Amino acid sequence: MKLKDICPMQTFIAILRGINVSGQKKILMADLKKLFEDLKFSEVQTYIQSGNVVFKSAAKLSDIQLAQKIEKAIQEKYNFTVPVITRTKEEIERVITESPFVKNKQIDLKKLHVTFLSELPKKENVESINKSEFSPDEFFIKGKEIYLHIPESYGETKLSNKFFENKLKVTATTRNWNTVNKLLEMTSQ
Repeated sequence: MKLKDICPMQTFIAILRGINVSGQKKILMADLKKLFEDLKFSEVQTYIQSGNVVFKSAAKLSDIQLAQKIEKAIQEKYNFTVPVITRTKEEIERVITESPFVKNKQIDLKKLHVTFLSELPKKENVESINKSEFSPDEFFIKGKEIYLHIPESYGETKLSNKFFENKLKVTATTRNWNTVNKLLEMTSQ
């Protein structure tokens, strides 16, 4: 009997924060793919240079343990730290179906983003941030995701990764709506 017969393979998405931005923390996608394969992950696919990886694993690790395993491998190979957030295929499906903004036909889907959090933020931190107003930008926190509607420019919003990390005290990284949908699509390929 093979190991894969005992532990079923599960599909994951790893979202890396801050690689290949302005020439910093450069990792070629072919090298990133190999690093994941060296970690014994299978069916590894990368998407665009910002660090999105779809892969399968039979490892019985929590999302935090899985992220730490990838972070450690990147640190050892490249000698710099890259925060990694992981989600299962099912979690990404839920993220897409539960967006509070998608049903509003007046909202341009190109203006939507999702900020992924490394863990559930403390209730008091969420309550304190929910009292803030950033019009015309809007956000909605649900579990380990923050849904964003940024009608102008994401590059100019105050609702950045750094803002959410400072207020919620957890690691955050953001992807646009198109990327989130593409990552889900890749899980079925």
